[in-house]
Amino acid sequence: MGRLFGTDGVRGLANGNVTGELALDLGVAAARVLASGQEEGHRPRAVVGRDTRVSGEFLGAALNAGLASAGVDVKDVGVLPTPAVAYLTSTMDVDFGVVISASHNPMQDNGIKFLARGGVKLDDAVEDRIESLLGQEWERPTHGTVGRISSDSGRAGGAYVEHLMASIGADEDHKPLAGLRIAVDCANGAASDVGPVALRASGADVVVINASPDGRNINAACGSNHPEQLQAVVVASEADFGVAFDGDADRCIAVDHGGTVVDGDQIMGVLALALKDEGALPHDTLVVTVMSNLGLLLAMRDAGITTVQTAVGDRYVLEEMRAHGYGLGGEQSGHIVMSRYATTGDGVLTALQLASRVRVTGQKLADLAGVVQRLPQTLVNVPGVDKTRASTDEALLAAVAAAERTLGETGRVLLRPSGTEPLVRVMVEAATQQQADAVAAELAGVVRDRLAL
Repeated sequence: MGRLFGTDGVRGLANGNVTGELALDLGVAAARVLASGQEEGHRPRAVVGRDTRVSGEFLGAALNAGLASAGVDVKDVGVLPTPAVAYLTSTMDVDFGVVISASHNPMQDNGIKFLARGGVKLDDAVEDRIESLLGQEWERPTHGTVGRISSDSGRAGGAYVEHLMASIGADEDHKPLAGLRIAVDCANGAASDVGPVALRASGADVVVINASPDGRNINAACGSNHPEQLQAVVVASEADFGVAFDGDADRCIAVDHGGTVVDGDQIMGVLALALKDEGALPHDTLVVTVMSNLGLLLAMRDAGITTVQTAVGDRYVLEEMRAHGYGLGGEQSGHIVMSRYATTGDGVLTALQLASRVRVTGQKLADLAGVVQRLPQTLVNVPGVDKTRASTDEALLAAVAAAERTLGETGRVLLRPSGTEPLVRVMVEAATQQQADAVAAELAGVVRDRLAL
């Protein structure tokens, strides 16, 4: 049996492998680990939130029961974005936070993610400790030491919106986004309320789509993974630009006034330049993954900004940022972290910061994003190979080196072994799509020949 926790908590088919029984057991085990070591008389506290999936209702009930049975007082804040729960975990004097969500996954999936005090992701060792306690017998609290469960009246969401507004200097008297029309696709997810509210309260004229969650329509042909509706609405409503979140609103991608998608790499480029201009980009460094487009790396180099690359996954970006005090990082998917304001990716925060840059500069988003000229990219999956030899086979490495010499400064090659399958991904970026396709096809053939099982 493999490890229960993945790169972003426990995730899978709701009521398949992610059951009510598992949620209850995880609540008990997490309480024993995350609420341990406290002073005598301390009542452990946790904040719990979820996205709009129908399965979140029974999973939340089970999780809360497990936490309370282990002596934890639970504040259930209901439907709120993952970054909202992270923010609340850092400000409400709780021992830990929990999010019930499967992010951008389809409705039938769900997941459970724990946040340590301060709103940060758990280390692998802590997750392993929680997993090791699942199903164990222990001396449970009784009498008045069992936990209580209370529901939030909406104040938590209001506090989160105020925090978001403060990041761009907005309040009741100052509306820095006045004059902007912004189309917003909420993916029928966790930001369906707070996303439009934060933008409107900051002065924007907001056109909202996909903000009527029914428990089953989250991420359904909408949101950051499916921006087609937003592209059409931006053009039809003559909006200055649009933004799209995913189900738990830790991602944001944008659409310019002409309906062209502005991805996470381009958004990071815009925000990095904004922070550098303000003298607020720590170490003049941007943290990206190895899958970020070479066009972003070249644009940042030309702007005097260093890029640090990590493995794919927001947790690796976060680890690098925390280890070295960097202030901005993220992924091409739109999962962008601004550590001055958040401990995790925050789609609504990203939207506000992007809107503020558009307003302050007076430029169109298309012009701002144009600083990052995305190079054509081709990805080929090569199955049925010995992925363990991808980094050691001399003939393959020689072919990669020859390809990189041919591509020059405006191209690169990346071989990525799959984490779960006998498969190697060949990614090539080049000056033209034709060249990228040709080099990727050639190298895929070499991988197939050299690493065949």
